[in-house]
Amino acid sequence: MRMRLRRFRRPLPDLQPARRHFLRGAVAVAGAVGCAGLVPRVAGASTAPQLLSFVHTHTGETLTVPYRQGSCYDAACLDSVNHLLRDFRTGDVHAIDPGVLDILCALRDHSGSDEPFQVISGYRSPKTNAELRARSAASGVAEHSLHIQGRAIDIRLGGVRTERLAELARGLSLGGVGYYAGSDFVHVDTGRVRHW
Repeated sequence: MRMRLRRFRRPLPDLQPARRHFLRGAVAVAGAVGCAGLVPRVAGASTAPQLLSFVHTHTGETLTVPYRQGSCYDAACLDSVNHLLRDFRTGDVHAIDPGVLDILCALRDHSGSDEPFQVISGYRSPKTNAELRARSAASGVAEHSLHIQGRAIDIRLGGVRTERLAELARGLSLGGVGYYAGSDFVHVDTGRVRHW
């Protein structure tokens, strides 16, 4: 599903209830709470469609999706995101924590940029993670990386210095933030609040 990216200015929604949970059983609940075809997740969220745009730096694939409407995530859009953020080395697809997308949405809004997120790494299979870790102990690849769980993403954002993007992410206090100046990217995840 492709749509043009439009910019919405709104206050940051209360993301705490969404960031610690995955999609387990949520699709079944969706019909019961009136989100036909959508997955209920975010308490107190804006009713405007939340759009995100991506360009994958390794595959060249692009995607723009209205991943959330109000307090409900769009299951079909999440599937598209899962595919784009797959382990591009193995082709393995894994569910991405929607809390990661909420962090990206907040970053986009706070940065003032309407450029797509440049994806360096989304989901990583255990095999890929082990191979990357073995290549270089100094690479910063954690043995139990949240990338393996679909709870992390490494990004850049056009029009925003990477150092500034890291500052904005730390200011959100929504999870882990790593700044890799040498490789020019920022890691964000839905784990505990920490930074490096």
